[in-house]
Amino acid sequence: MNPSHYPALSPYLIVHDAIAAIAFYEQAFGAAECFRLVDSASGKIGHAELTLHGQLVMLAEEHPAWAKSPRTLGGTAVKFSLMVDDPDAAFAQALAAGAEETMPPRDEFYGFRCASVRDPFGHEWMLQREIEKVSPEEMQRRWDSIVKECGSSEGQS
Repeated sequence: MNPSHYPALSPYLIVHDAIAAIAFYEQAFGAAECFRLVDSASGKIGHAELTLHGQLVMLAEEHPAWAKSPRTLGGTAVKFSLMVDDPDAAFAQALAAGAEETMPPRDEFYGFRCASVRDPFGHEWMLQREIEKVSPEEMQRRWDSIVKECGSSEGQS
């Protein structure tokens, strides 16, 4: 049970240039800023909260002593899946806002239309919409077929 108004699980993004990141997420994904805490000495954002499609996303400026951004780490091991009405339009909007294409929109074996981008701060986003209900058994069958065609699935996601 969660006694506060915060969801049980929320992403917390660490970014280089939090002010620019908030502006990007507003423009690219329609985020809305709730509030920010600013370090009065540096002007950097120590904590901010946004809503993105009704969900809480927190972010802060990187601080090498306790939080490093994907830029400092040389990449990220996490991807965010953002469900959208139109992945093609969301992809175009993200690119126009400054994101980098990592995968153009396409229909996936698991029943989703999906595109992927890397934001200017190193975080990766899958922009998706379900287009077909696929059972886990059918998904496995399709996955097995892809692996058979392409070779080993080792190292695949």
